[in-house]
Amino acid sequence: MVRSLWTAATGMNGQQANIDTISNNLSNVNTSGYKKQRVEFEDLVYQNVKRAGTPATEDTVTPVGIQMGSGVKVAATQRMFDQGSLQHTQNATDLAIEGEGFFRVQQYDGSYAYTRDGSFKIDSNGQLVTSNGLHVMPEIIMPEGFLIDTLAISRDGRVTVKVSGNDIPMQVGQIELYRFPNPVGLKADGDNLFIVTNASGDPIANRPGFDGMGETHHKFLEMSNVSVVNEMVSMIVAQRAYEFSSKAIQTSDNMLSTATNLKR
Repeated sequence: MVRSLWTAATGMNGQQANIDTISNNLSNVNTSGYKKQRVEFEDLVYQNVKRAGTPATEDTVTPVGIQMGSGVKVAATQRMFDQGSLQHTQNATDLAIEGEGFFRVQQYDGSYAYTRDGSFKIDSNGQLVTSNGLHVMPEIIMPEGFLIDTLAISRDGRVTVKVSGNDIPMQVGQIELYRFPNPVGLKADGDNLFIVTNASGDPIANRPGFDGMGETHHKFLEMSNVSVVNEMVSMIVAQRAYEFSSKAIQTSDNMLSTATNLKR
């Protein structure tokens, strides 16, 4: 009887974590390059009251044992890296990836981070940066007197621009993409950034459109891959599962109350 109280409580805790993850997905539905998360569950250890195969008689064994479960736990929150929709922005510094790959940026401490958010800007030095001022790597620096309206980025990542007084475009840089053996092993670090971990493996660099890399689309942004409808359905399922666990606790409590009042 007491076991059912604790078992149901683990179910409530698990569904609370599920709701927390769904809430985070919904709150980032308009975040450029955001990748939704999914909660994965595992059952807890079992108490073996009677093991299968235990001798029943001299010539027979028990075909089925008795195992009492202990509930559920959150095993992982896996990030889903499926493609988000591309939105045409007409902004000269916006860039989207269609397919596999990440942009690399250099953080303030000199380390590298990776992102799918291509809402880039040009700082006072003419350098391509993120919304937080992090430098896009390899560095792309605009020449003096460049015309922002002439900025062009090809599908294979070549960056060209025209300078005032010259109608011939000049190449000023090359966008590189990076992919990982296990992208779900990346650590989300906030600000739309991911950090390399031992689980993700080392980054593999190449130009867009080569050796399995995605292509870059100029004046587009990749939107979040969160489906509001699917998340709302998942929220309803999680809410009902939470209610079922709470009902199990109430039922166990009523049964304990009945047993307590037997003497009366």
